[in-house]
Amino acid sequence: MPTNLHAWEPLAEQALDAATFGYIAGGAGDERTLRDNSAAFGRLRLVPRMLRGTAGGVDASTTVLGAELASPIMVAPFAYQGAFHPDGEAATAAAAAALGLCMCLSTLANTSMEDVAAASGGGVRWFQLYPMADQALNDEMIARAEAAGYRAVIVTVDLPPYGVRERELHHPFALPADLGLPCIPEKSAAAGSPTPVQTTEMMKLDLDWSDIAAWASRWNLPLVVKGVLSPEDAALALEHGARGVIVSNHGGRQLDTTIATIDALPRVCAAVADRAEVFLDGGVRRGTDVVKALALGARAVLIGRPAAYGLAVAGRDGASAVLAQLISETENALALCGCRTVAEACSALIAPET
Repeated sequence: MPTNLHAWEPLAEQALDAATFGYIAGGAGDERTLRDNSAAFGRLRLVPRMLRGTAGGVDASTTVLGAELASPIMVAPFAYQGAFHPDGEAATAAAAAALGLCMCLSTLANTSMEDVAAASGGGVRWFQLYPMADQALNDEMIARAEAAGYRAVIVTVDLPPYGVRERELHHPFALPADLGLPCIPEKSAAAGSPTPVQTTEMMKLDLDWSDIAAWASRWNLPLVVKGVLSPEDAALALEHGARGVIVSNHGGRQLDTTIATIDALPRVCAAVADRAEVFLDGGVRRGTDVVKALALGARAVLIGRPAAYGLAVAGRDGASAVLAQLISETENALALCGCRTVAEACSALIAPET
């Protein structure tokens, strides 16, 4: 069994064909942002506190938009999980629920939102929306998500257009013919297992802040904007009705050389100023990364690729092992930093820049 999240990647590469592995592992352009998302965590140094009585254990639980989680870790919405393992999103959702974590389901899932809800039971789950050009499709998907017990809707705003992903140019990824996209209504052309680029072409190309405001008032589920790097955009998201923002550069898969998410986080949190919840994805591979994100203002972090690698290697058991490893490392890092709860992970833990 791999002992850390890094070790799952080469095993997943062995388990998957080159095109499928390249799709999930690759980034845009020269993959500078992909690498920097992780490297940026390494540039931050922790300043732990001593004699805080944490050796006996810590309480790592938290809430996200009022829902209780066992740890400040969420499964990011990553697409096409049926291409990584036959059990797909149902396996990942079951693993997350068993550990008390939140599962975020992609619009481009290969398992229906209803089947994922059944697999996760009472687990916390959010639905991620890629806004489609046809507004009726968006309304129908959100109505289904609400009926299936999803507690929030994530609107991803940094796609389309599709990033320049050279690994996919060298090894084109196509969804297997037997896998559909059941979260998208059948009347849509997307029901025929399109390529990622073809699916992107169905999305709303002229998305703007007025759409966010309209959806925030139109839908009953709280709305979270994903893809925010600018503090100005974070403030605009709140002004237009968002209940949260996810600091994200799409895992380095869209615009290369963008700022690493952990570097963007402090300014976004300052702009939000406790008026909404801030989350982060991109590059989280260690429990110390989770603690650094918490210390700089994140409510929780989302992980995508490591969960995908675990799923590819061993289905639900692999996804569960990845998540359990990160939970354990996070609790260990909190204890060693002298934090009895996640709320005690504050900016004083981060060494000032020199």
